Amino acid sequence: MIQTVIKRDGRVVGYNEEKIKAAIRKAMLQTEKGEDESLLQKIADRIGITGNERMTVEEIQDRVEVELMKSPRKEVAKRYIAYRDQRNIARRAKTRDMFLEIIEAKNNDITRENANMNTDSPAGMMMKFASETTKPFVDDYLLSPEARDAVRNGYIHIHDKDYYPTKSLTCVQHPLDRILSHGFQAGHGESRPAKRIETASIIGCISLETAQNEMHGGQAIPAFDFYLAPFVRTSFIEELQAIEAVNDVDLKDLYNIELDDFIKKPLDGLKGRDRMLQHAVNTTVSRVHQAMEAFIHNMNTIHSRGGNQVVFSSINYGTDTSAEGRCIIRELLRSTYEGVGNGATAIFPIQIWKKKRGVSYLPTDRNYDLYQLACKVTARRFFPNFVNLDATYNHHEKWRADDPERYKYEVATMGCRTRVFENRYGEKTSIGRGNLSFTTINIVRIAIETMMILDRDERIRRFFTKLDEVLDITARQLNDRFNFQKTALAKQFPLLMTRLWTGGDKLGPDDTIEPVINQGTLGIGFIGLAECLVALTGKHHGESDESQQLGLKIVSHMRSRINEYCEMYGHNFSVLATPAEGLSGKFTTADRRSFGVIPGVTDRIYYTNSNHVPVYYRCSPRHKAKIEGPYHEMCGGGHIFYVEIDGDATHNPQAISDIVDIMDKYNIGYGSVNHNRNRCMDCGYEDAQDNLTVCPRCQSTDIDRLQRITGYLVGTTDRWNKAKLAELNDRVVHK
Repeated sequence: MIQTVIKRDGRVVGYNEEKIKAAIRKAMLQTEKGEDESLLQKIADRIGITGNERMTVEEIQDRVEVELMKSPRKEVAKRYIAYRDQRNIARRAKTRDMFLEIIEAKNNDITRENANMNTDSPAGMMMKFASETTKPFVDDYLLSPEARDAVRNGYIHIHDKDYYPTKSLTCVQHPLDRILSHGFQAGHGESRPAKRIETASIIGCISLETAQNEMHGGQAIPAFDFYLAPFVRTSFIEELQAIEAVNDVDLKDLYNIELDDFIKKPLDGLKGRDRMLQHAVNTTVSRVHQAMEAFIHNMNTIHSRGGNQVVFSSINYGTDTSAEGRCIIRELLRSTYEGVGNGATAIFPIQIWKKKRGVSYLPTDRNYDLYQLACKVTARRFFPNFVNLDATYNHHEKWRADDPERYKYEVATMGCRTRVFENRYGEKTSIGRGNLSFTTINIVRIAIETMMILDRDERIRRFFTKLDEVLDITARQLNDRFNFQKTALAKQFPLLMTRLWTGGDKLGPDDTIEPVINQGTLGIGFIGLAECLVALTGKHHGESDESQQLGLKIVSHMRSRINEYCEMYGHNFSVLATPAEGLSGKFTTADRRSFGVIPGVTDRIYYTNSNHVPVYYRCSPRHKAKIEGPYHEMCGGGHIFYVEIDGDATHNPQAISDIVDIMDKYNIGYGSVNHNRNRCMDCGYEDAQDNLTVCPRCQSTDIDRLQRITGYLVGTTDRWNKAKLAELNDRVVHK
């Protein structure tokens, strides 16, 4: 006797004979003899009694066909079979329509899910075909029923679900010194250890590109200045050796001479060894500049993942105070300021200045001049962003100013906001670690479901009860994914598990990665805190202290529960202020369908990103920082603070440093500044005029705004989805 039925999407439901009868009845009504209730019931009874305890929908429908063909009403069987075929065609048509949209390069939310991906290219199309057909497989075979239901009902979103079957991890902070010192193998080639700055620069690019093909998230270098600094000195020695060869002199005593800085200066008036020394410095600086220029150029042109996407790369720097480290920083910033190609703003790598009192922030700090240069570059090129090493939660008890390897104890971040630092299962550091996977909770839907409860205390109590249920499901889902990821073999990630991931070098090719991946984090994210608070209190946290206190209570509660999951499952769970891009409109669309348009909640086609004050709310940078700052400490998996400033910032670096001062005051961990930047799509010309419509260089009218989408820049808004474009148009200046 049939007890349960396995539906096409994998769900298991109770057997209901009325559904069989309804389908047969439809077929009967399309024949001349019409309905026969007696025969209909007889067939339904026979199938229900003689069937197996658990059957699939297809198996039951096959039995219906057999019973109808055995009956006197064979014309009904033909109608039933025809109807079944039509339903199968309709189901396949959904896939067909989706494929046609990709083939025809239509601009929609399927093809514009990731603005860094060119889905109009053949490789990009292939990626989308694979992505959209893999997701249903994950739903049907890899997710638990409760996780599948939570996704289907709009409570959670599993990020990078298309990569789920590959067992890949999300991201990693590259310990580039290991590769520069020991080399590595990639594909059929082998890289030797670096000896000069040009080689070090190229290997840095190759490392990021190779790892990008082994992972589904971003790649970052946590201490770019420290890692490349030694190769400034080796290149300097090469220049001295070249002078020795030409002039037949011995300059070995200058090889390790202590220099305060590597600064280009005129040779006029210099003679003898002083002239030779300065010439060596000058040529070394030129080489460093070219190497940094090449690094930036390569990171904007090297494609990964089948050739459809440049490497999602980030570099952290700013705290190396050695002459060599300062040279790396200075020439990197100068090259960034100059731009790539015809002077265009580089999209990648996302650059992040490490702001540290006593090192790289205050006027008395050794790297204060470079910090000022960083602000100048940001005012023109959006980057670098700023990570605040002085935030209370970014301190490391082992950090010492006189430690040449102090970078190991400095937090580094991915450009979009991902943060990995604390570690229950190994050393507290960002290096050689990354996020494993993350899932976002739709806290807005949970709040909407309680809106009709008039009693405020009961409404909020019910919200937290439902939030706990969804948090539990999310933690179990991430643990299930971890258990799936850990079965991967080390040889599946040849670079990641030999040179990059902490502990990976101890694994044999056929060992599973289980012993080492617990060094990574599992992120539980959230979206739409502002809309959630409007649903619960009538106002968002930017406009109401009552709402702010509730918002802090919600995220604090999430952090407390996530700490419990760390103990329960034995993982590094963390709260993530989700960088929603493709997700920005998905939850909203589903919630509108379920609940309609609710003012202040679902009346826009996007939800506000994570814990941010809504982009359309007019307030000062200080007010925004005061509201958003407290959430950063609670969101250990990643956070970011945005400020929109008015007009042309190119000649106003003070505006950038003012924002960093606000970050310092309000204990903000990571921040960036957005401003106006026009870009001619034909010749690459850029400026910051308001409402530029005609390019002054080539007279083209194809002008786009260069803008930050979640944490990274996008060269054209043509690749933005509708929800993010709507959010962009709603953004107001903070002043």
